[in-house]
Amino acid sequence: MIIPAIDLLGGEAVRLYKGDYEQKTVYSKNPAELAQNFKDMGAELLHIVDLDGAKSGLVTNYEIIKKIGKTIPVQVGGGIRTAETVEEYLQIANRVILGTISVKEPRFVYDMVDKYGVDRIVVGVDVRNGKVSINGWLEDSSVDYLKFIDTLPVEIIVVTDISRDGTLTSPNWNMYEKIRNKKVIVSGGIASDDDIKKAGKYYGVIVGKAYYEGKVDLERCLKRG
Repeated sequence: MIIPAIDLLGGEAVRLYKGDYEQKTVYSKNPAELAQNFKDMGAELLHIVDLDGAKSGLVTNYEIIKKIGKTIPVQVGGGIRTAETVEEYLQIANRVILGTISVKEPRFVYDMVDKYGVDRIVVGVDVRNGKVSINGWLEDSSVDYLKFIDTLPVEIIVVTDISRDGTLTSPNWNMYEKIRNKKVIVSGGIASDDDIKKAGKYYGVIVGKAYYEGKVDLERCLKRG
């Protein structure tokens, strides 16, 4: 599945460079219109990240995400750290992505999977130098990403090499090849149609900056499947 990405910061669709909030590029001041464009191209699911939420742990772009969710199915992440937030988002989204909370409170993931099922709870594994990063990529943990993945009760994981995100240098394929027994969504570094094609061996691939910078023919790739 090819999943276009919309990262929200201050109500705008942006992309960060290697997760650096000081290095952002604004691509649209109307994220809902952008979502409609993706749907018109043939997208069946969008990847939405509340960057404000990822940094603060608070829900800050809910109304925009709700509006987008009425247009096209979405999976949403960023600052989802309480049961109340999960419930709130699952009223407007198909899936929620748990990140920081899954490292700090592993039991929480089990509880959410028990309540909502493995088809609606996803874990985002953000990796820097082989370790899982948290709090909007602002803090590195000492947790090895492969050991962490092995403990997860979910089926679907979004795995991002932070050092590749927003760089257009191709994904860290070696990192993905080591992952077993999960449905992996590749995220970070997509730079060409060939990268999208190569990601076809995995469950899904997230395409963000490569589309915004005109490096991929997203509509053709979506139609090709």
